[in-house]
Amino acid sequence: MTQEKREKSKDLDMSFEESLDRLEKIVNELEGADLPLDRSIELYEEGIALVKRCTSSLEKAEMKIKVLACKNGEIVEEDFIGRENE
Repeated sequence: MTQEKREKSKDLDMSFEESLDRLEKIVNELEGADLPLDRSIELYEEGIALVKRCTSSLEKAEMKIKVLACKNGEIVEEDFIGRENE
């Protein structure tokens, strides 16, 4: 892996979509190539870091989601997470 690609995947400014795209490329490379063990491990480690970043981004987005509900004739805003068991 080139230093540039390594730095790009570690870039904190990488968007969720860019991280997901890079993760898909890693999966394709691991599935489609006869890679040396060192390269496979390097890609695996990068992939794990990207999965953690994507999971964190999704959790943050989920916390921001609000649901409009009607209580006592008034429309109120509730956290989505609090309604997931309803």
